[in-house]
Amino acid sequence: MTRRKASSLKHFQSYFYMILLLLPAALQARGLPEFTDLIEERSPAVVKINTIEKARSRRSAPQRQDIPEIFRHLFEQRQRQQPQRQARSMGSGFIISEDGYLLTNNHVIDGADEISVSLLDHREFEAEVIGVDERSDLALLKIEASDLPFLSFGDSDELKVGQWVLAIGSPFGLDFTASQGIVSAIGRSIPTENNENYVPFIQTDVAINPGNSGGPLFNLAGEVIGINSQIFTRSGGSNGLSFAIPSTVAQEVVRQLREKGRVDRGWLGVAIQDVDSDLAASLGMSKPVGALISQIDPKGPAAESGLRAGDVITKFNGYDINTSGDLPHAVGRTQPGNQVDAKVMREGKEITLEVTVGSLGGENDQVAGTRANMGGRLGVEVEEVGDRLRRAWNLDGGVIIKRVRPDSPASKAGLRPGMVIVQMGFKAVKDVEGFHSIMSELPAKELLPIRFFVNGRPVFRSFSLPE
Repeated sequence: MTRRKASSLKHFQSYFYMILLLLPAALQARGLPEFTDLIEERSPAVVKINTIEKARSRRSAPQRQDIPEIFRHLFEQRQRQQPQRQARSMGSGFIISEDGYLLTNNHVIDGADEISVSLLDHREFEAEVIGVDERSDLALLKIEASDLPFLSFGDSDELKVGQWVLAIGSPFGLDFTASQGIVSAIGRSIPTENNENYVPFIQTDVAINPGNSGGPLFNLAGEVIGINSQIFTRSGGSNGLSFAIPSTVAQEVVRQLREKGRVDRGWLGVAIQDVDSDLAASLGMSKPVGALISQIDPKGPAAESGLRAGDVITKFNGYDINTSGDLPHAVGRTQPGNQVDAKVMREGKEITLEVTVGSLGGENDQVAGTRANMGGRLGVEVEEVGDRLRRAWNLDGGVIIKRVRPDSPASKAGLRPGMVIVQMGFKAVKDVEGFHSIMSELPAKELLPIRFFVNGRPVFRSFSLPE
């Protein structure tokens, strides 16, 4: 090899090694993100949530009929003294205001008797449930603290597939773990067990595992654009498909829970299905899009607005309806009572109808309110009394106790799950709505009578409510 060729090769090698050294910086300059500042600044507002649910394996015991009345109180006393097993679970959440409001998934705290919140600085607080929304799987909690770090919401409607996102949470109990990825799809429809579909999920490839539920999903600006909620898995761990509740949905849920303790959604009163190629051709459509109305509630808002079975809704309140799953998302986000435009294909022609959206009330209408009371004045969760129990115990009203918070006024008065409250103070309790109405009017720090049924037997006790 000549001296000139050797010199050229040496220069080439030096140039090649320089490129290798500069490659990471060059890639970063092309847009690969750096997450260290975001994690350091936002982690203090992310929380770990621990819950305890006391087992109630003996719930059916008070219904025994073979115990003589004279000994029944001894049996009940012994039952109260039985130690309760505890089921523990964990999840994540994040603070949304400096005075202690925080957000998590409903499934993280569902059924919990005790909820504790741990911060990055090792402070721990007991949390009160302000309200829940099972349809979106969100729960609003409150801790008694001030000047807390908190997170701000971004606009999830601006998300695009391919954008970088970051999650912080406590997978498998490993506190304040960060994982990153990209948005892999938006507007995913995942029906619930009740076949409801009101959340257009954000799909990502961020590593989400058990314990991440309820934690924040950030954009590169450090804004919360999603609440991590579900994973697709065959093993119980991350398979690269995770789903987050969009921030636009979460913000509306938070607003309604703070204002009225429940979430009302838009409602049309229709059954819908997808449009395939053959249906599109038979309906005079150029391509298979929209939500085909297969059935309509004759007393619902859709019928009153002139919609018919066989109509295909292709646009609703400004939202494009490409598949049937898009329609519940659009309707649910519309304020009940609003009049909006719906573009419809009918008999091969496109028409526009003005639709007045009805109201789909908060689930069971009492769920959010009763959960608020779990951390509220009396400390019980109640529900309507079934017809069978009404007949068996000869009741003309009342509410059945579903859960009792430990060390609450209800617990101190001897109330337990399965009992039916029929009177508080001097007013009869007819139903769940009446229960909450009476509760809101009762004075604090006064001994008040309460009447309830235990195994069909009426009992009077006294209780006192805190301020």
